[in-house]
Amino acid sequence: SSLLLMSGVVVTVGLCRRLARRRLRSRPHLFAFLVEMFSTFQICACTNELSLLGNVEPKPHTALTLTYGFTVLHGLSLAGSTCNPCGTLQPMWGGGTSLRMGGLKIAAQFVAAVLARVFMHFIWSLEMAEPHLGALSQGCSSPMQTTEMQAFCIELLFSVVFQLAVLQAESVNPKYRVHLIALLITMLVYAGGNLTGAIFNPALAFSLHADCFYDKFLSYSLVYWLAPCLGKFLILHVF
Repeated sequence: SSLLLMSGVVVTVGLCRRLARRRLRSRPHLFAFLVEMFSTFQICACTNELSLLGNVEPKPHTALTLTYGFTVLHGLSLAGSTCNPCGTLQPMWGGGTSLRMGGLKIAAQFVAAVLARVFMHFIWSLEMAEPHLGALSQGCSSPMQTTEMQAFCIELLFSVVFQLAVLQAESVNPKYRVHLIALLITMLVYAGGNLTGAIFNPALAFSLHADCFYDKFLSYSLVYWLAPCLGKFLILHVF
């Protein structure tokens, strides 16, 4: 049921992106906003569902395999979208994207994060699959299983490694690049998922753990918003 749900989200988002491409080419700002929103919604909704499958046996092989598979699927189906505020900051910093367009895309990513959370909570409330049972009663299921300083350093390091890999992979054939990036993300999730969740995406972090941001906004904003953005700026400064 979970796989069918995530596949349905991917297909629906693909149709919405195609429709927007056909109808809104003459309105670039609205087109950019909607495409970024649809794409980020897909990643956030699927990752919300994947977060419930972490305890499916055999652990952690099932969760890691699904992480790799859906990361490849996202990379193939969401070409042209960043789905990450940190990735949107790069062209803004370099002058390749206007402040207005960059702001629209970041706004779209956070709107999609909220919509994906609301949508998935509605689906979970229907309790159509076994992993959905009791999913809404968890509240802040904190991914931070270490000290705040260590979590900050881990998310910062993972962001630097990820952004550096993306830059280095730009010269790789696209059909191989998506697998390399997916493999790297899976390895990072395996290495630090039990400590911080290995998210390094501010919009995705908010979609997954909004309750934790409400409870401990300063701590979670430092770890899951500031650290990834700082990692991006470190890479931009070095390169």
